[in-house]
Amino acid sequence: MSTNDRSASLLIEIGTEELPPKALDALAEAFARGIVEGLEKNGITSDAKNAKTYCSPRRLAVLVPAVARDQPDQAIERRGPAFAAGLDADGQPTRALSGFAASCGVEVSALEKLETEKGAWFVYRATQPGEPTARLLPTILADAVKALPIPKPMRWGDHEFAFVRPTHWLVVLHGSEIIPAELFGLQSGRQSRGHRFHHAAPVHIADAASWLDALRSARVFADPAERRRRIVDEVARVSSEVGGKPRLSADLLDELANLTEWPVAIACAFERAFLDVPAEALVMTMETNQKFIPVFDATGALSEHFIGIANIESKDPAEVRKGYERVIRPRFADAKFFYDEDRKYGLESFQESLKSVTYQQSLGSVWDKCIRVAELARVIANRVGADAALATRAAALCKCDLMSRMVGEFPELQGIMGRYYASQGDKPEPVEVANALDQFYRPRNAADGIAEGRTGQVLAVAERIDTLCAIFAVGMKPGGNKDPFALRRAALGLARTLIEGGLDLDLKAQLAEALASLPEAALIAGLGKGKDGKPPVFDPGSRRDELAAEIFDFIIDRLRSYYADQAIGSEAFEAVRALMPSSLVDFDRRLRAVVEFTRLPQAQALAAANKRIGNILRQAGARVTGEIENSLLESDAERELVAALAQAESDSAPLIACSDYVGLLQRIASLRDPVDRYFDNVMVMAEDEAVRRNRLIVLDRLRGLFLRVADISLLPSATGPA
Repeated sequence: MSTNDRSASLLIEIGTEELPPKALDALAEAFARGIVEGLEKNGITSDAKNAKTYCSPRRLAVLVPAVARDQPDQAIERRGPAFAAGLDADGQPTRALSGFAASCGVEVSALEKLETEKGAWFVYRATQPGEPTARLLPTILADAVKALPIPKPMRWGDHEFAFVRPTHWLVVLHGSEIIPAELFGLQSGRQSRGHRFHHAAPVHIADAASWLDALRSARVFADPAERRRRIVDEVARVSSEVGGKPRLSADLLDELANLTEWPVAIACAFERAFLDVPAEALVMTMETNQKFIPVFDATGALSEHFIGIANIESKDPAEVRKGYERVIRPRFADAKFFYDEDRKYGLESFQESLKSVTYQQSLGSVWDKCIRVAELARVIANRVGADAALATRAAALCKCDLMSRMVGEFPELQGIMGRYYASQGDKPEPVEVANALDQFYRPRNAADGIAEGRTGQVLAVAERIDTLCAIFAVGMKPGGNKDPFALRRAALGLARTLIEGGLDLDLKAQLAEALASLPEAALIAGLGKGKDGKPPVFDPGSRRDELAAEIFDFIIDRLRSYYADQAIGSEAFEAVRALMPSSLVDFDRRLRAVVEFTRLPQAQALAAANKRIGNILRQAGARVTGEIENSLLESDAERELVAALAQAESDSAPLIACSDYVGLLQRIASLRDPVDRYFDNVMVMAEDEAVRRNRLIVLDRLRGLFLRVADISLLPSATGPA
């Protein structure tokens, strides 16, 4: 039997109505994964690592090479009664043995003897032929479809079944053979469908390997990677004709690829008068609302050209162009109207209307929030050496553009429009203030940087601190997947701004001050009710202390993934976290110093020594402090360590003063040899109480020196915990 007889490529294609483009890739990957896992679960061999995921707006498909036609034969082994219990005194089968043989469908004579360390047993062995793959595939297909991530499945017609979209055809081919299967009332076959307009006739699929080429001949690129390449090539072709540089983001490319089966680029243009509108508004409209590709000129300015991606190769591209230009014109006209109207009044004019917008019932209006943020910004600016007047002014204006017509229509432009409006009018704001109104929203996502200007950084910190404190205070902190106020993102943005901006701020103290500015009604609202159904006793001071500690922990938790993305291990992170430095800039310095320390040859041994010291001090009970009595030092190893420790403490003072944690840990690393000799030669828990106490003081001083940077005992050690 040849290899081709034993296995063949497996193709499964589900034909549907247009699938949601943003969910298409995830659906296709989940479908392919479900089929491959189903084959593996049933023991059907295949070239799973080379399985291909395919999809288009009207299909989900998977192609798995070298799928076996049958399961492998299964070896069956069932253990029966013990040998001694299976035969009576005359050597005849007992009822238990006869029953076991009958349950296996054989005579007693067909059973074998199994010798083990615990004795001999009767055993039944047989080989069960594997099931044909064709018989197992319908269940594998049904299970894969059932497991797809479909939050809101659709029903259609009078059917009971539901799917992401109505289905219209089903292809299941193993090589050239049709595998009988039924899905959503459809019987499997070899008839697929091509492009909705270019190829109305069914597409005959001879075998699994020819499916991709057959669809391509029917004007369908079933491979999403091929569609992406086609779009990139088409955009490059058209942009060279109009003489500009297109901006095709990865997200837009993915969406366009999932909206088209035969993409064709069309060069379009709009009236130059619309270029008076801020470019961000026009670009956002093109990319988000219309899925068009903006084109920029040689200077980097937005041009009047744009590119549309059609799902058809039209005989009259001019008509397609007119359609694209027609649909974009009303959106641009609206944007221009809103922009012109807003500029008649100016940004500051929107301040008063913020008083009528409720931020949260117990926290007052958006205007109240702006007042709190402005005071925080003033204090923070003074503490980090920024211009307090600029920071306060930016905070006062930071929410004004939310009341503009432009942001009301295009919410994605908040901050951007604030920058434009602040820099215009008879009395434009300082450039630093105008830029801060946009930049304080940064980082808007994981790939975004922090605010570039100092005023923007201060405002970003002040606004996020107020948001975190206010929402935690009223008891609406995140839980599970719920985070309606995006507090996780706010906490990470706050932490990144402090660290990457080098804002050396006592965050614990700043949180306490922010909580002090909140109305007591907010603090009470978050208490809820006790087990007896009554509100717990309200103590403003302790309530603020609890919240400050909880919010600080919440912010620090966000840093775990931040540093993991930089390949910094959790052990180093926990070593610094154990000390909970209140400045995140200081936290970052310590952490990076610890990472450097772990690369030293002395690191593992010193980490092990720290574990040992910690265990000894814990076993000793209450902390032993005081001065080291040199007269009680009994060995050269003791005297050497005490001298080295005293010198290291002296050397560390200037290093700590300038936060040179790298230098400090390198200095501490030089203690490895005297520490090793000490533990090799000295029994800490001596019988003499005075000697024992003196030695514990030495260890306490030594551990205290290490703890000036981090808890080194939490790092990986050569010997593990002592």
